Amino acid sequence: MNSPQPPTPPPLRTPPPPPGAPGPSPLANAWEAEMMEKAKRDPGAVLESLPARVAAIKQALEPVVVGQHETIDAILFALLSRGHCLLVGVPGLGKTLLVNALGRVLGLPFSRIQFTPDLMPSDITGTEILEEDVTTGHRKFVFVPGPVFTNILLADEINRTPPKTQAALLEAMQEKVVTIAGKRYKLKEPFIVLATQNPIEQEGTYPLPEAQLDRFLFELPLTYPSLEEELKIVSQHQFHPTDQLPDVLTQGEILACREAVAQVPAAPNVIDYAVRLVRATRPEAPDAPDYVKRWLKWGASPRASQNLILAGKARAACLGRFNVSREDVAALAPLVLRHRLIRNFQADADGKSTYDIIGQLLDGVKA
Repeated sequence: MNSPQPPTPPPLRTPPPPPGAPGPSPLANAWEAEMMEKAKRDPGAVLESLPARVAAIKQALEPVVVGQHETIDAILFALLSRGHCLLVGVPGLGKTLLVNALGRVLGLPFSRIQFTPDLMPSDITGTEILEEDVTTGHRKFVFVPGPVFTNILLADEINRTPPKTQAALLEAMQEKVVTIAGKRYKLKEPFIVLATQNPIEQEGTYPLPEAQLDRFLFELPLTYPSLEEELKIVSQHQFHPTDQLPDVLTQGEILACREAVAQVPAAPNVIDYAVRLVRATRPEAPDAPDYVKRWLKWGASPRASQNLILAGKARAACLGRFNVSREDVAALAPLVLRHRLIRNFQADADGKSTYDIIGQLLDGVKA
């Protein structure tokens, strides 16, 4: 007896442009396809120019964004490795300004969603409305895209909305598609979610579930600026508008760089180091260190191992290298693992932070 076949997923659709907005240019699409094909044929040429492009991006951001160099680097690594970032920091550190300026310099559309307790999933993904043709009287449902149909999405204070609305981002972040009324709509490429979270104020918040936390490539802690940086911020006599920032890259060039980064090789010993590092975080593993069994409730999933290598490729390429090293994996481990390790009460009692545990892992797992 034949087993039942799983249902065939609905075909992917391209969402219509907003009213009054121009549709996609066939010439632009052809040029982007040519850039992608060039990156596949000769990734070395694209990779050789990547460090200079990254330096140009940072230089263009300097008049607007003071400091935050490590955060900018990490966001660029995530963009080139098809990942997303969770920015954790108190209000007033320039998170929205950074994302807006970065989108302008990269030549990518930018959308911002302020997450509130009454936000609905359709406010993120879009919805279908009933539209009537005034000439024929014929009515039909028309899909109106939500703010998720962009390239850079700032999910501001993502933990202030209920889990039902938070879950609306899960499919978009992992599969780059959105399902509305049984129809699947493809998101624009590249697509990156930059979510923010206030680590201090917890009243009226909804902690992110582990499934959604695991969708983020990095958790980036934003700290207060240094004395020199804060003096520079305050002493600026005029506000530099982001719409005057130059376009350093185009959408097609970003896609080409991303395609080239994906072809950066990782040696078997580097992959072995990344896998052993992640496996050491799982307290139920027989060979887990004693301090992991003592302080951790849950460890990282295989997605963390994948992300260490993918992000390592982006870091190596941005630094002008053509292969992933174990130093790349070790440097990115705190950003990749921080939000994936769930501490227990014993860790709190012993005063051990997630960073302390990751530091011991990096010291204990030999490269």
